[in-house]
Amino acid sequence: MDTFFSLKESVLSYLDRSGALLQLAEDCKPFNNPQQSEAVYRFCISVNPSDVIELDPVLGDCVLHDPLKATTIFQSVIFLSIKTLCLIEKIQTESQVNVILKFTHLPPFPEYTLDLSEFPRGYGLMRPVAMEGLVIAMTRVTKYSRGARFLCSEEDCPCSTGFRHVRVHTPGATESVTVRSDFRCLLCSSPLKEDVKFRVLGDKQLVELIHIRALDALKAHTPTALRYQSVPMFLRDELCNSMRIGHVYRVLGIPTHVHQWPGVTWSVEANSVQPWEPEYPSTISANFQALLTATAFSPWGFSAIVANSFGSAVVPPGMYNTLKLGLLLSLIQGRESNPDSHQCLDLLALTADTLIVDRLMMYSLGLAGRGVRHPANGEMFAYLSRDEHGAGTANIHAGSALLATGGVCLLGDLGHYRKDKMDALQSALEGRTVSLIIPGKKYGEDADEQISFDVECNFWALADFTAPSKKTPRTDTVVLGSTDMGSIPAQLAETFGLVIRCREADGEQALLAQTVHTLRQAVQPEEPLYPSCIQFTTQDYQELMACAQGIQTELSPGAERMIHGYYMASRRVRTGSGHGAKVSVTSVKLMISLAEAHSRLCLRCTVLEDDALIAVLLCENSLTLKHGASALVIPANAAFPCDLCDLEALHRRDRTLEQLKQSILTFIYTYAPGGDRYITEE
Repeated sequence: MDTFFSLKESVLSYLDRSGALLQLAEDCKPFNNPQQSEAVYRFCISVNPSDVIELDPVLGDCVLHDPLKATTIFQSVIFLSIKTLCLIEKIQTESQVNVILKFTHLPPFPEYTLDLSEFPRGYGLMRPVAMEGLVIAMTRVTKYSRGARFLCSEEDCPCSTGFRHVRVHTPGATESVTVRSDFRCLLCSSPLKEDVKFRVLGDKQLVELIHIRALDALKAHTPTALRYQSVPMFLRDELCNSMRIGHVYRVLGIPTHVHQWPGVTWSVEANSVQPWEPEYPSTISANFQALLTATAFSPWGFSAIVANSFGSAVVPPGMYNTLKLGLLLSLIQGRESNPDSHQCLDLLALTADTLIVDRLMMYSLGLAGRGVRHPANGEMFAYLSRDEHGAGTANIHAGSALLATGGVCLLGDLGHYRKDKMDALQSALEGRTVSLIIPGKKYGEDADEQISFDVECNFWALADFTAPSKKTPRTDTVVLGSTDMGSIPAQLAETFGLVIRCREADGEQALLAQTVHTLRQAVQPEEPLYPSCIQFTTQDYQELMACAQGIQTELSPGAERMIHGYYMASRRVRTGSGHGAKVSVTSVKLMISLAEAHSRLCLRCTVLEDDALIAVLLCENSLTLKHGASALVIPANAAFPCDLCDLEALHRRDRTLEQLKQSILTFIYTYAPGGDRYITEE
């Protein structure tokens, strides 16, 4: 008893020092409404374990290792405080006080961290732990019994009136633990009956988490013996709707064993939820640092060599340079830590060699912070199942696109998709949202409910432009410069921001280079295939991508003028060309995203006019493939007009890009004079 009294004194001292007593007085004011009577009064108390340990180590140990006992002590102190200070006149018994201890943090030790990739063993006392996980499924918000009042059925018993028998929800408790009909009075052992009009309902939501490393299995890499299991987590009351499918969170919670005869299930009662942000390194490898120094003379040299040597495990350096540059820019622009500000860079590659391009995209997907390979017969966005954890409602599961939130969803060859899948993809690319209808009758509700999800990932896809169309035969009446999309509908290709046709100057020479590359890999798998000056490891690129993603960029006036001016000039020329091509305002967002990504790839904080030039060239090439050439005539491979075989070739590319910059500025001054002044208004 002395120890218990000492702990209560420490709790009162902590509440006073932390300001919780003043907050308690404010929280009690809404309960003093004379027209309102409550059976349970709920209070959330913020607890800093470090401060509690400093004040009283015994109390701190109790809070961290026996939270149910600590909750009982806080409940007793808060009830005495309410009665002493006359904060709530109608409260009668201590059992009416429902205290929720909200931990601000936990000690940074392994004992307080739960790794979701290692399922915990043992059946001991549960304590608060911290965990990080990805939301892969969640239910709708439903009701649960937060508290209930019971009365003794014996009229002469003192417990037949008042609030002596009040039950409240505890972590890990099911509905039958809080409310059922076989409770008996503690005084006379007579049956208790519930006073239904005093039942208190709360909101609950069930969420399923997996370890972030489990997504590696969705990249379609070599399968391993590792298996990951999702962890069910209950969100209650104010925590409901605090998590979204496809996002990563750091959660403080209490693992519990839920007894549901004939078995026992394991779940987590969430205590606090915070979005999780990965840490981005600020350094790159020594190889790229040396390259950055050596190419300081050129604003485009570093990115050119990085793209030229990229994917050397799949294709020889120099092949598909424009596509590889587009993949790198898309990887950099997709940032998992802040998907709400995510600027999408969707990419469609038109190629006659779908196998090699698919392998290149698969290799690139391994560099994404979040990457998912979508199977053509799988669910792309969201789908439903019946909940199996007792929530009694529909369970909403994330498809490939939602799992890839803030990253990349690789679709593969679009020629393998059915028409309904293509239509759903086109709708998602146009609106960047998808909807899911939950049938009310099937899941115990009166009416159907429609839920919308934001699509916050980059899509990569490829198509065989040599494949004949399934609907209309190939014709020769196409616009100059445009290309036949094969079996892919033109409306779907239009929704991809960046369309790149994989062109090689000499098809036979490119085929020979690819053949030699593949044979050398097979015969000499351990030896480097190319000189060290163009040989960068996958780890080098991983460090470069991570470092570039963390760079905060600012758009320079010169880059802004070029992008806005090109948009106005291109819109005027193409709209009046008779081809029916309209350049939408999304083109401006696309070019800004491309320019920012190129600036990050070059490890610059300021987006220069030179970065905007690359964005304009890529965008113009994409528009030409979709709608045909315009008055701005640029080469088909404008970003890489020549092979980068030596230093002289790099200088020759710089001179060509300078000439293209002048051509673009002339185009802007001719068709959109002063466009930079009124673009903001439009």
